[in-house]
Amino acid sequence: MNTVWQFATSPTIRFGRGCLGGLTHCLTQRQIRRPIVVSDPVVLSIPAVESVIRSLAQIVDSKQIFAGGQAEPTVATAEAAIAAAKAVDADAVIGIGGGSNIDVAKIVAVILHHGGSADNYFGFDRIPGPVAPIIAVPTTAGTGSEVSHSAVLTDQQARVKVSTLSPFLRPCLALVDPSLTDSCPPQVTAHSGIDALVHAIEALTNRSFESMESDSKAYEGSYGLTSLLAMESIHLIHRFLIRAFEQGNDQRARDGMSYAALLAGMAFSNSGVGLVHALEYPIGALTHCSHGEGNGLLLPYVMEFNKPMCAGTLRSIASIFLSKPPEICSSEDAIEAVFKLQKKLGIRTRLRELGLAADQLASVAEKAIAIERLMMVTARRPTLDDLHSILQSAY
Repeated sequence: MNTVWQFATSPTIRFGRGCLGGLTHCLTQRQIRRPIVVSDPVVLSIPAVESVIRSLAQIVDSKQIFAGGQAEPTVATAEAAIAAAKAVDADAVIGIGGGSNIDVAKIVAVILHHGGSADNYFGFDRIPGPVAPIIAVPTTAGTGSEVSHSAVLTDQQARVKVSTLSPFLRPCLALVDPSLTDSCPPQVTAHSGIDALVHAIEALTNRSFESMESDSKAYEGSYGLTSLLAMESIHLIHRFLIRAFEQGNDQRARDGMSYAALLAGMAFSNSGVGLVHALEYPIGALTHCSHGEGNGLLLPYVMEFNKPMCAGTLRSIASIFLSKPPEICSSEDAIEAVFKLQKKLGIRTRLRELGLAADQLASVAEKAIAIERLMMVTARRPTLDDLHSILQSAY
């Protein structure tokens, strides 16, 4: 039984509207002279981002901007970004965008410092030491990649998402400027917002750190500090997600969701994500759905499976959504609240609606159960038959 837990996050987090304007000063402070920016054309067209890029003119020229980022990035995308970084002899990486761009930036930082190729580092704790400085600038409110120790790519050959996890992948600086999310369309707001909810709920409902057997693990399990962060994130999501979705110009709601995503990222990157993510990785690779929507679709079905092991926690979650004391709430109330949220946000609720074929369910289950770092931390460890049943329920 473990008796000691640890907590880690990005060493410096700057939060607030306009904080991106301090990027030039942050680079000068860190003596960064040749950064490469990893982003995509949509993000680079955001006025605030355009303004900051112009302000970096003395440090960053057009050759130092990789604009080939994409949603659910592939290994090939990362390789292209690595080539661009090497071509300018980059000494740091600035990831601007959703979690996809930030994840690619992390892989670039690894290769700049340690060489090799991206697949050399897939898995947990395979990065031998510090990487090139990573500065993360999120433009969506959901992934928490700005403070996490993971990077996810899609392996098109294996048709599964692959993760690299290491304490060295936490960005040295996270600049969380909620104004960058103001231009997010409703669907992006919905998918990223429910992704943050998944992170918070999995952080809360995973196994406790005391019950984790191994000291060599990607995640600690749930404990008091991560639970506090996750619960506050859920409060904020309940308060602000629908507002941000329905009224994109509601700055208070945008600020609240950026803060919620940050807190959820701090929580899950320590206590862990679990079965929802394990199932989404192969589903996302097969259907090319957004990571947030895939997670959001699966969440209530996994909550139902985990219910016997975390009924009290689910009642606490229900009390937030229903504004009632947890003593008069049930586990089913929490699950029903998530289904209602899905409907309000337009999140699809059946795997068939994503384009997944019935004959692909068995393969999804087999790939998911092989992700040991997630199986070992989830509240209720599933068998292969359990995964088949969850997928059938969600189909």
